[in-house]
Amino acid sequence: MNTKLRRLTIADLDALPTDDGNRYEIIEGELFVSTSPGLPHQIVLKNLIVLIDRFLEMNPSGTVVPNPGLVLSEYSGVVPDIVFFLHEQRETIVTGERLTGPPVLVIEIVSPGSANIRRDRVAKLQLYAKHQVPEYWIVDPRNLTVEKYVRQGAFLSLLQTLQHDEELSTDALPGFSCRLSQIFRQF
Repeated sequence: MNTKLRRLTIADLDALPTDDGNRYEIIEGELFVSTSPGLPHQIVLKNLIVLIDRFLEMNPSGTVVPNPGLVLSEYSGVVPDIVFFLHEQRETIVTGERLTGPPVLVIEIVSPGSANIRRDRVAKLQLYAKHQVPEYWIVDPRNLTVEKYVRQGAFLSLLQTLQHDEELSTDALPGFSCRLSQIFRQF
């Protein structure tokens, strides 16, 4: 008897319900299900989108998108909280309703719960490294921190952990910077 489970594909992901309030992702053929993010998560997402979008109005180098479908292989399709891709990537990365290649920056905002934390800090970190994402941020609203990972060879290595009111900048958006208080600003 074969006890090995079949790896799920993007076709399997496409067959899942879209209107049940869950977020479905597959990473290396394994299904991950989460519920809609809570209000603190959404406020941090909005703050980041606004900060990056304002920068892009003056420095139009690419596109920032919340919650896009991102297909990285036949066995990996995820929904990052935020991605940024350069204008010159548009023709190769935008395919129909989804992105189908590594953007220059992926941002995940950690939701409460050990499964969510493990998915963002382990599974997605490994996935983004494997598919050559140049930069990955893990934003933690509970601890008010931003972990910035950058590509070094085949890995995404932790470059810095920002906290308090430190300033965040990135090579993905040359000239962009913001203070953590702007990201974690509430109501």
